[in-house]
Amino acid sequence: MASRFFPSSVRARTTLGATVVVAAALFLAGVLVVELLNQSLVGSAQLRAEISARTYASQLASGIAAPDLDLPDDDDEITQIIERSGTVLAAGDELEGYGALDIELPQPPKGPEQSPSSSGDDDDDGDDDDDDDEDAVRPSRGAGEVGSDVSFTPVTGPHGEYTVAAMAVTTPSNKELIVLSGASLQDQQKAVNDVTSAMFIALPALLGVVALVTWLVTGRALRPVSAIRAELAEITAGDLSRRVPVPRGRDEIHALATTTNTTLGALDNAVSQQRRFIADASHELRSPLAILRAQLEVAQAHPQLLDIDATLGDVVRLQTLATDLLLLARLDAGERPKAGLVNVPELVREEVARRAAGDEIGVDVRVDDEDITVSVVRGQLVRVLANLLDNAQRFAVEAIEVRVKAVDSEAIIEVSDDGSGVPVADRDRVFERFVRLDEARSRDEGGAGLGLAIVRDVVVAHGGTITLRQSRSGGASFAVRLPRVDP
Repeated sequence: MASRFFPSSVRARTTLGATVVVAAALFLAGVLVVELLNQSLVGSAQLRAEISARTYASQLASGIAAPDLDLPDDDDEITQIIERSGTVLAAGDELEGYGALDIELPQPPKGPEQSPSSSGDDDDDGDDDDDDDEDAVRPSRGAGEVGSDVSFTPVTGPHGEYTVAAMAVTTPSNKELIVLSGASLQDQQKAVNDVTSAMFIALPALLGVVALVTWLVTGRALRPVSAIRAELAEITAGDLSRRVPVPRGRDEIHALATTTNTTLGALDNAVSQQRRFIADASHELRSPLAILRAQLEVAQAHPQLLDIDATLGDVVRLQTLATDLLLLARLDAGERPKAGLVNVPELVREEVARRAAGDEIGVDVRVDDEDITVSVVRGQLVRVLANLLDNAQRFAVEAIEVRVKAVDSEAIIEVSDDGSGVPVADRDRVFERFVRLDEARSRDEGGAGLGLAIVRDVVVAHGGTITLRQSRSGGASFAVRLPRVDP
C-alpha cells in the first residue's frame, strides 16, 4: 500500500526526502526570522512610544497644563492625557473626539505625596538625607513626579494598529494624570508581510533547486550501481569469470563493487571446484562400475569363472567411495550434526583397539593428559582418526605412533609413521580431493584420494586445523588441533 504513495527508486526517495527536510528546515527558519523581525519592530515602536510618553509626562510634571502641550498631529503617533477616572484632558489630532483608550493603567508614581504648601520631609522616619538622594536622582520631584511603571497595550486606532505606552505622572498641584502615547505598527506589519510574502515566493523556487540538485547528484552517485547491476544481470552460472566495474572513488559503492568481485571470485572457485569434484567423482565411480559390469557379464556367460571375493571387494570399494562422496557433499553444504563432549584419549584408545586385529603394523598410543575434552560430532572425529591411521598404515614400515596432548586451549592428536614422508612441495596438495601422490600404486591399495580431504574438511568444520610435517623417524606426522573445552 505504501508503494502507491512513495517512489520506489532510491534516487526518487532521496530527492523527496531531501526536499521535505529542506522545506521543513526553511519553514522553521522562516517562522523564526519573521518572529524575530516582528519582535524587533514592535520593540522599536514601543521604545518610540515610551520616549514620547516620558517627554509629555516630564512636561506635565514641570507644571505645563495638559491643554497647553504640543501634541502630535501625524498618522504615525497618537497621544492622550487622561485622568485615572477616564476623563480626557487633551488629545492629538488623530484622537480628537475619541474617548479614553481602553488600556491597562500603570501604577501611580512611587514616593510621598507633595502638597503645594508642603516642604521638607513628611516621612515618619525623619531621614532627610534619603529624600535628598531621591531628589538628586529625580530632579522633577519638587515640581511633580513621573512614574517609573510603563505598560504597553496594542490598540486599534483611526489608522490601524498602534502600541500604546501608558505612564502615570503627578503634577505640581498633586493631580495624578495618565499619559498615553502610541506609535503606529503599520510599518512593522508591512515589513513582516513583505518578508513573509518574499519567503513564500522564494521557497518553491529554492525547493525546486534543491530537488533538481539532489536528483542530479544522486543520479551521478548511483550511476556505478546501475553499471554493477547491468553487469551482474549478464553474469550466469556458465561464465563466472566476469567482474563488475569498480568506480575510481573510494566510497561505499567502490567497497560494494570490490566486495562483489571478491564474492564472484569465491563463487567462481567454488563452482570450478564443484565441477572438478563431479568430474573426478564420475571418473572414480566409472572404474569400479565397469569392473563390476565386466565381472557380472562374465559370470552370466560362465558362472564357474565368477570370483566372489574380487567382486565383493569392488562392491565394498564402491560403497566406501560413495560414502566419502556423500560426506564431502554434506560438509560442503554446511550440514553438521549436533556436537557433544568427547574425551579424546578414550576415543583414541577405542579406535586403535578396534583396529588392532586387522592392522599389520602395531600402533603405539601415548597420552600426556587424560583430561582432554573437545566438543565434536563423535562419529566424524572417529572418521578423522580412522583416515589418518589408514594413511599411516599404508606408508609405515615398522611403527605408527599416536600421541594425544594439550597445549593451552587446544587438544592435539598427532599421528606419525616411519615411512618415506611427504615432500615439502606436496604437503598442501595431499589435502586436496582425488590427489594421489604415488600414481604408480594400484587403485585397490591407494584409494580414491579422499581420505585426507575428508580429514581436513571435518577438522575445519569443527573450528580446528591440521598440519603436516616430517616425523622424528623421517616419515609423515599429521597434527590435528581442536578447541579444548572444560567438561
